[in-house]
Formats: sequence, C-alpha cells, structure tokens
Amino acid sequence: MASERTKLDTNILKEKVAEAAIRDLVRNGMKIGLGTGSTALKATTIIGNKIRAGELKEVLIVPGSFETRVELQKYGVVLYSLNDPAINGELDLTIDGADEVDPMGNLIKGGGGGLLLEKIIGYASKEYCIIVDYSKIVNRLGEKRAIPVEVVPDAYISVEKILTKLVGKPEMRMAKMKAGPVITERGNIILDTKVENPEVLENIRELEIRINSIPGVVENGIFSRKLDHLYIAKEDGKVEKRR
Repeated sequence: MASERTKLDTNILKEKVAEAAIRDLVRNGMKIGLGTGSTALKATTIIGNKIRAGELKEVLIVPGSFETRVELQKYGVVLYSLNDPAINGELDLTIDGADEVDPMGNLIKGGGGGLLLEKIIGYASKEYCIIVDYSKIVNRLGEKRAIPVEVVPDAYISVEKILTKLVGKPEMRMAKMKAGPVITERGNIILDTKVENPEVLENIRELEIRINSIPGVVENGIFSRKLDHLYIAKEDGKVEKRR
C-alpha cells in the first residue's frame, strides 16, 4: 500500500509541474517540441487534450520520440518533423523532462533511450523548458545516474575502451522484456557510463563535445545548452520556477 501511495504522489507532482509550465509558456500559434519520459508525457497529455478541446489552436508539434508520437495521435494531433517547411528547422519552445539537473542547469537525459531526437529538438528551440520533480535535482551530474551514450553497434568495444579512460566503465543497457541489448529508435545501442572520474565534470560542455567526438558515438545524454525555464515540483506539491 505504501508503494502505491508513493507512486500516486509522484504522478501528482509530475502533473502539477507539467500544468504549471504549459500555463505559463504555451500559446496559440507556437511551434513546440515535446520530449519523452514520464514527466514529459504528462505535458504531452495535457497539450493533446487542449488541442482536442479547441483551447489550443494553430500549434505545430514535433514529437521527441515514437512514444510521444503515439500519445499525441490519440488526440488527433497533426504532427511535424523539424524538416517540414512549416517548422523550417526551428522551434519556439521545447518542453521535456530530465534524469538529473545540476545547479548550473546542466542535464543528464536518456534514461528512456530517446536522447538523440530529444537533443535535436531541444537544441533547435528558441526556448528550452525542463520539468522535473525534486528527486531529479543533484549537486553534480552523475550523482545518481550514469551518462547514456548512444553508439553504433559495430563500434561498442572501441567506444567502451575510450569511455572507460575518459569517464568510467560503461555498461551496455540490456532489455527487460527480450533477450539482448536495448535498441534505440535509430537502431543503435546505449552504453550507460558511470562517472568514476569527477574531474571530467569541471567543464560539462567540453565533456559533452569530447564524448561525441569518439568515432562510433551517435550522441550522449549530457545536455549543456542554456535552460530558459526550469520547473521543479516540490515534495509538498508546490512548483518552483527558475530562469
């Protein structure tokens, strides 16, 4: 019973923080990116309902994952990609969640495996909004979560060796309902890399670039772009807003 109550409380927090961000930031006629994960999907559901009810009009939505796409299709939402002429490679706003947020607003994302497209739409947005509950706030990146690194399967051994020297020993993310590794939407694998060398975190942006420069790496879960909006659901249900 206690675990069910905890889960319920967490869902309420996620809904509250999503509602606050949408109320403050989403307007008619915007081009919006929506990420993936349990908190971002709360925002997706709210926006889908508003579009279906006619409360939101002329918004163009770019989903950050297949999961987000499927959720939005339930509401009859017409979806776009960044390449569509109506979007022209740039969004007004992206709303997404995160696995960790440090005091400078740097993120670790990719716990759900959707980091590649999430980063593409997040970095292509004029304004970037992250919504989380209090448990995702950390003193430094890697405190609770490993850094996900999406890798071309043919290169995982060579990438693993370099990551071990640079950051820490990676582990291939294994699937839970099938044999073998998790396969991303782009047909790659994920190496979850624990931070064993905290010195590399002194320059987060540089670390993001260094990991991406390894041959065979497609993308990594460090998000160092400036946050325009950070919404945090506190334990008591209040929502803190940071810019």
